[in-house]
Amino acid sequence: MKSSQDEALAKAFGAQMSELYAQASGPAASAALMRALELRSWLALAEEQVVRVRDRIHDATAADRDLGELSAEDLRFDARWLEAALSARDSYTAALDELLRTLPVPDRLQRTGQLSQPKLATALPPAPAPASAGAARSRRP
Repeated sequence: MKSSQDEALAKAFGAQMSELYAQASGPAASAALMRALELRSWLALAEEQVVRVRDRIHDATAADRDLGELSAEDLRFDARWLEAALSARDSYTAALDELLRTLPVPDRLQRTGQLSQPKLATALPPAPAPASAGAARSRRP
């Protein structure tokens, strides 16, 4: 099933959708790729729902349909369903856009073969030695 964001995903990750799914099934798949493909799947499903409801409304209101078959209640229900599907689509699109904005540039992805965040080497200061460690303390008079 296609989605409206397939081209953006292919551009961001530097590969076609079929290749991206193949990469995702491998052991070295990046978390960003996995999240992007998961969001894409939900987006494709939401877009399919939008199309189904839109087509049902178009069929119900077609010029050649008998007006006696037109149901205001059915149209209200379809309008609510369409609103929910469009809201889901907008949310998944926004989340996917945000994820793609945070990715490194595409040529860097292709060179490294994976998405990785720079790793910072940090060292904690040494912990204080316990009082019982080291030389014995002398008692003060």
